[in-house]
Amino acid sequence: MHHIRVQSDPIDLAAEQEPLWQGRPEVGAVVTFVGLMRDLNAGVAVTAMTLEHYPGMTEKALEAIAAEAAARWDLLGIRIVHRVGPLSPQEAIVFVGVASAHRREAFRACEFLIDYLKTRAPFWKQEMTAQGPRWVEARETDAEAADRWGAGAEGTSR
Repeated sequence: MHHIRVQSDPIDLAAEQEPLWQGRPEVGAVVTFVGLMRDLNAGVAVTAMTLEHYPGMTEKALEAIAAEAAARWDLLGIRIVHRVGPLSPQEAIVFVGVASAHRREAFRACEFLIDYLKTRAPFWKQEMTAQGPRWVEARETDAEAADRWGAGAEGTSR
């Protein structure tokens, strides 16, 4: 049900989405999210970014996040693919796909997964700017988004 992968190669978005529904007539909804690298962060131009992680630990954290989504909603599939290594603006950083019999479950689970990935997945981002490299700090807005999914939060169906 869960497909989790961390890779340095570009993400083939169509190839990641198709297995969520192809040949699976029980699937009534597929919701996907693609996070892209921007060329501007906090008002500063960014020319490139490098994503670092701890192999093994990162995949376990992603699997735990996917398992939590599966426990909250009635899902038929979850795919998370996250890039590491050097990236340029407009490249996909992350793909999240969720399959369910119904759209509400798929939308809520996909949003939950993204909010938790932003705050609980062990990735470190270093941006290249005209002033030199800088490490990206966690945003308070990301933590607030994840906090709304606390135990018993609105939107859970199980």
